[in-house]
Formats: sequence, C-alpha cells, structure tokens
Amino acid sequence: MARYEKFLYDDIGNSYERKNQYILDLIKLEEPLDQGSGFNKAEIKRSVRRFIKNKDKHDYMIALNKFLKAEKEFLKSLKEIYKKEKEQLKNKESKYILKLKLMLVVESKNLQFYKNYVDISYEAQLKYEAAKIRIPQLENQIDGIHSRQEALKKAYENLRLAKETEQKELLESFKNFKKDQYNIYKEKVKKLNQKKKDGLVSKKAFKNGKIEFKKAYKEAITVKSYDLPLKAAKEMVKTLRYQLKSDFKRDLAVLESNVADLRRKTPVEVFSTKPVRSRSTFLLPGLGQIFNGQKKKGLFFLFLSFFVYVVAIPYALGFGNYQGQGVAGLVSLAEGGLKLHRSLFFMIEGIIAIFLVLFALAILLASFMDVRKVEKSAIKGIRPRNWFETKTNLSEEGFPYMVSLPALIAVVFIILVPITTAILLSFTNMDPGHQNKFNWIGLENYKMIALGEGIAGGAFWNILGWTVVWTLVATSLAIFIGFFLAIISNNERIKGKTFFRAVYLLPWAVPAFITIMFFSIMFSNRGILTDVINNVFNPSTRLVVKNSAFWSRVTLIGIQGWLGSAYVFLLSTGVLQAIPADLYEAAQIDGATSWQKLKRITLPIVLFQTAPLLVGQYTFNFNNFSIIYLFNGGGPFNPTKYGNLAGSTDLLISYIFKLTTENSYQAIGAAITVVIALGLMLFAFIGFKNSKAFKEEKL
Repeated sequence: MARYEKFLYDDIGNSYERKNQYILDLIKLEEPLDQGSGFNKAEIKRSVRRFIKNKDKHDYMIALNKFLKAEKEFLKSLKEIYKKEKEQLKNKESKYILKLKLMLVVESKNLQFYKNYVDISYEAQLKYEAAKIRIPQLENQIDGIHSRQEALKKAYENLRLAKETEQKELLESFKNFKKDQYNIYKEKVKKLNQKKKDGLVSKKAFKNGKIEFKKAYKEAITVKSYDLPLKAAKEMVKTLRYQLKSDFKRDLAVLESNVADLRRKTPVEVFSTKPVRSRSTFLLPGLGQIFNGQKKKGLFFLFLSFFVYVVAIPYALGFGNYQGQGVAGLVSLAEGGLKLHRSLFFMIEGIIAIFLVLFALAILLASFMDVRKVEKSAIKGIRPRNWFETKTNLSEEGFPYMVSLPALIAVVFIILVPITTAILLSFTNMDPGHQNKFNWIGLENYKMIALGEGIAGGAFWNILGWTVVWTLVATSLAIFIGFFLAIISNNERIKGKTFFRAVYLLPWAVPAFITIMFFSIMFSNRGILTDVINNVFNPSTRLVVKNSAFWSRVTLIGIQGWLGSAYVFLLSTGVLQAIPADLYEAAQIDGATSWQKLKRITLPIVLFQTAPLLVGQYTFNFNNFSIIYLFNGGGPFNPTKYGNLAGSTDLLISYIFKLTTENSYQAIGAAITVVIALGLMLFAFIGFKNSKAFKEEKL
C-alpha cells in the first residue's frame, strides 16, 4: 500500500495537489503494489527502495535543497537588513511607526524572494501570499498612525497654548459658576431639610434627595469645566493617546487574523508518514511542540515538565515529604520507622503522591496527544497553528477548561484526598491501641460489620434499622406537614396568609440547635412537657420521655417533622403559586372535585418540580447528626443491646462520631462511613432516576 496520499487536505476537507514531485513519483511507483503479486510485487518493492535510496538525486529534491539553501542565506541577510533599518529609524520614528516599518521591510524582502519559489514549496507560497496581504495593510496602517500622530501632535500644541494663554477671566468665571452651583445645592438641601422637619419627607427620602442634589452639582461642574481650553486640551490628548494605542493593537490583530485565514487554506507538505515525534518526546512535554514549530506552546509544556520532574516524581519517591516516603510510605505505613513517625501521615502523603503522579501522567498524556494530533494533521496537510491561532482557540474553545482547572485541583486536595483517606483507613486496624502505628488488615472491618461482631458490628444492624425507620418516617412526616400547610395557606378562602406563612417559616428561620435544645429541656425529667404529659395522662409510673427508647424516638420524629416542614412548605408554596389558574378552572368546568384537582393537577406538578430536592431531604435526614446528639446524646442507653458506645436513638452518623472522635476507633468508623456512602449514593441514584424531571432530562 502507498505510504503517501496523492492529495493534501485542510481541516475542513478541502483537497490540494502536492507540489512535492518526488512524493508524487513515489506514489506512482507504489500504486501497483495493491494489484501486483509474486515476482512483480517483489520487483516493485526493489524499485521503491532504489528510488528512496537515490532521493537526493531526484530533480525536485535538488531544486528543493537549492531553495532551502538560498532561503537560509536570505534569512541571514534579512537579519542584517533588519538591524540596519532599525538602527536608522529608531531615533526618527515613534515606537509604533518603527515596528510597522520594520515589518514592512521584512515583508517586502519576503515578497521579492519567495515569488521565485512558489511552485516548489507550500511554505514559500504561504510566505509570498502572506507578504502580499501584509504589505498593503501595513502601508495603510502606517498612514493611519501618521495621521493620528499628527492629530496628537496638534493636540499637544493646543495644550501648550492653553497652558500659556489660559485667560484669568475664564478661570474667574468658572470659579463664580462653581460658587453659584454650590449655593444652589445648599439652598436645595436647606429646603429639603425643612420638609423633613415638617414631616413631609422621610429620613430615607431626605438622604436620597441630598445624594441626588450633590450628584447634579458635580455633573454641572464637570460639564462647565470643559469650557476651559486647558481642560478640553487635556481630555483631547488623553483620548488621542488611547485611540492611537488601541487602534495599533486592533489593526495588528486584524492583520494576523487575515494571515491566519490564509494559513488555514494553505496546506503543509511533510516527508514523514508516521507520528514519530510524539513517541520520542513523550517523556519530555514541550519538546515535541518545539519540533512542530509551536515554540510558545512548547515553553508552556516545558514549564509543566518542571512540575512533573521537580515536584510530582520526587514527592512520589519520598523527597520533600513531612514524614512519609511517598508512594512507598502508603505501603509500609511507617512500619519499622521512628517512634515519632505516624502511620496516618505516611498514608496521607502517599495519597497526595498518587494524585500528583496522576497529574503528572495527565500532563504527559496531554502533551503526547497534542503533538500526535499536530503530527497526524501535518501528514494529511493541515498546518500547525501558530501562537496567534492558539491564543484565539484557547479564548474560544479552551476557556471552559481553563476556568475549570483550578476547581479541579481544589476538588482533588479538598475532597478526593480526604475521601480516599477515609476509604483506605477502613482497611486498617486503627483503634485505641494502634493510633500512631497501624497496619493493613484487608476486609476484616467489613467482615465484622456484616457478621455483627466486635466493637461495632454488634450494634450496627440495630442502629441501621432505626436509622432507616427514622429517615423514612421523619422525612415523610416533614414533607406531609409542609405540603399540607402550603395547600392550606394557598387557599383563596384563608385570611391572614402573610401571618400564617411567617409562622410556618419560623422552624427554618430559627437556628435548629436552639429549637432542639429547647425541646430537650422541656422533655427532661423535670421539664414542663414531661409534667404536662404525666398530669394529663396520669400513668401508674411517672413517664420520662428521655428515659424511654420508644417515646424518645417518637418525639425525635415529631421534632424533625416540624423542623423539616418549613423547607418543604417554602418549596411547595413557590410551585403552587406558579400553577396556572386556568388548569383549575378547566377542571372545575369538567366537574372535578377538590380531591381530583389535588390528585390530578396539584400533586403531579409539585412533585415534578420538587422531587429531586425531596430525595435530598431523605439523604440529609439519614445523616442528621445534630438533632440526635443535642436532644439526648443518643440515649437512653441499653448496653445489652447496643454495647457501651451507642444508645437506642443513635443514628449511624452519631454512632460513627462516638466511635471515632470519642473512642478512637477510626478504622471501623471509616468502614461504616463507606457503607453509608455507598448506600446513600445508590438510594439517590434510584430516586433521581425514577423522578419524572430526570426522565424528561430536566436535571
């Protein structure tokens, strides 16, 4: 099969004929390989090898080498011409004109030189066509800069004359005008102040009116100041200087944009047939970009190489660690280390080392993919982007990635590193007896939980059962109360809606811990609600809610139902007020009852809008630590059923807190945390997937 294609292509699929006659002859020589067989095929291969061996003797290659040699001499002489022109012009012209004239000299020389070689190389054609574009635009730009500089020169002259001939009468007139305007301002303020004393305007209206009068006073002074020749001259100089600078940059950007359009329509012709540079420069990002002619992009990737070989890899090998040994420390966990060494530090630094290595691999891969893409495109004929095109592409297509990159780095070190640490801790034996030094123990913690054994496993399933009941009942109760109150307060026949809505939002407005502590005190042994319950029901033995597992749970569910209802009420109220009244009117005409309206119109619309948020309420209540801990500390306690670390109202989240923070069983706590996380993610996924909003791709 022929190693080259007969035509070149740009990035939108336009085809171009090759200028390289050597490659065209090679293509013709290799074409029979697809049909030939036996002796003919072998003979063709020998002919191809001879042809390639005699490459430098081919007429086109002789002409191409002659062009390259002449170009080398031309570029060398062009540098000397550039230096001489710069030396002659640098004290005669402004920096803008100097730059443009030097560019014009270079492009004029390019036009003369490359016009003789446009048939040999697309590179010569590109430089010739680019010179034809640049020369007239540079000439027009120089004329434009000259005219702007003349205007600026004239403005400076006017400024000088204004400074010398500023009339005292004008200055005196301006001072008098300023004084008059100030007196007018003071008079307006005085009248406004009198109205305030008479009670005709409020304090806020007085303040706003005073601000408006002062603003009008300053605007009048500013407008009048432009009547002074000196002020007008200064503003004109400032405007023309800014216009000169901005127009210069804009015109250069337009010029580069026009040349960029030409580049995209001019193919590149290379001898390589495979992306070799991407493979050979894989380990040194930036080098491949430089070989591809993208020097500034290459410098950027070389800077990233500094991170790879000076930061990431040394840290992964243990250099620069606080205590650990990089990735190796994650395996050893400080085993056999000094007494001051802590396994947790070794683990965390090992995790950080892994993420740094992943970043380094991402840089290597990104550089490799970039070089490979450019090489493969060049083989097809697509010209590599220059720096102007790269900047334009980054500002348009690459902007989302540049904005997201800092967030990604923050997510890794703020979220992923702690999560990974918790997961790995669950496979260790970190407990009160192994705080400084702990080891890997595999799935022992998960086995203990599954079989209901040990310090945590014995109480796990009992606590899990209560946690599930708590989550379902307390959250459902809050949703029911909130929705019911929203339906009532949205009814047209209800009076005083504003008052009732304010009351219903109080559980959300008042900090939850205050409400919880308030109920905790009232349900204590001598609390007022405890006394009320005993006086009303008069049980045979005094009932203390906080000493009864059943009544503590019922009370907690009731409190959470009240606390959580405000949020659901707010959500439901917003949705209910957005439901078109036409739907209810149409249902009324069709003879629908109130229940049918609720079932067929209200509920579907409210659930469609709020279902994803309600799923979040369930997951939140599953891990609702504060209400359990503040109300009764997880009690009442039953050591025969829950052990010494948990109470009958403890949720898994409060149990984890007691295991880890209060009793230093971090490993088993981490294992329970992983189990909870997996369960909640599964529940949330199922909940979101089955919601109508998710199915209709509204999320």
